[in-house]
Amino acid sequence: MKVVIPAAGAGKRLFPHTYTKPKPMVYIAGKPIIGHILDRMKDMHPEEIIMVVGYKKEQIMSYVDNNYSDIFRLRYVYQDEQLGLGHSIYIAKDVIGDSEFMIALGDMIFKAGYSEFYRHYSDNGECAASIGVREVDEPKKYGIVELEGKSIIRLEEKPSHPRSNLGIAGVYFIKETPVLLSVLEEMIKKEIHTRGEYQLTDALQKMVEKGYRLKTFPVSSWYDCGHSESLLETNRVLLDEKEDIDHVYEIKDSVIIQPVAIGDNVSIINSVVGPHTSIASDSYIENSIISDSVIGSRSHISKVNLQKSIVGDDATVHGKHNSLNIGDSSIIEF
Repeated sequence: MKVVIPAAGAGKRLFPHTYTKPKPMVYIAGKPIIGHILDRMKDMHPEEIIMVVGYKKEQIMSYVDNNYSDIFRLRYVYQDEQLGLGHSIYIAKDVIGDSEFMIALGDMIFKAGYSEFYRHYSDNGECAASIGVREVDEPKKYGIVELEGKSIIRLEEKPSHPRSNLGIAGVYFIKETPVLLSVLEEMIKKEIHTRGEYQLTDALQKMVEKGYRLKTFPVSSWYDCGHSESLLETNRVLLDEKEDIDHVYEIKDSVIIQPVAIGDNVSIINSVVGPHTSIASDSYIENSIISDSVIGSRSHISKVNLQKSIVGDDATVHGKHNSLNIGDSSIIEF
């Protein structure tokens, strides 16, 4: 089975961190988002991984080639305009061919490995496609499916009046590949889109209308890396799950409170780091307290107390120490 990873978007909800890098390259829990995604595909042994790239594509291609080319067969497809998930699948049609394939979004990390999802897909038996779903609290923000028995009877992208709380979780298995690609081609030629984007959800709905049977499988939990609040939450969860990784870094007169992820050539001087803190390579931390935060590469942090913070690459954050002479019964707030 082939795998398609759409990873072409600019990730505007993560600005300013995606001004200089694509969203899949944002660093959390010891590596870029795309690294966590690919790690979870290793035990699936896909025939080929097709990455749809666009915005600052060279960064993704360089990182993936350097770290995963000896594990996966990799191919890249360039999407020059980000016109929706359906469009990103369609432009990869020539390399997908007629093969069954899995779609895995480039900004969603799942607690389970993809091999578990593949088993669910296999257990579904005869169907044109299987879609991962989970009950969600705010269905207006998701693609939503309605079921009759075990079959999908309706899909809708971000409905104004949801008739279900089963949200599409961002992982899809497509068996009737020529049918889906034909539907997408028709949508693009006839410019059938929603708010300027060709939605995969709409294409799957057209398959249902044509009489093809689609089923679902459960996704217990996913970690959305699409905005800063969820990025920090995902960093916490992944650090809680991580295995120890040996990196070379310098600690002097400092305390490290696990779980943390600290990259190579990091210096930590007279500081307290952790818990739930990720510091990328070549950064320098001095006279600071940092917890529940993500610090990018080659950053210099000095004399600050950071909590629930995201600091990008090559950033400098300098504070200053205060000297106080406070009388009895005083209240001081900073």
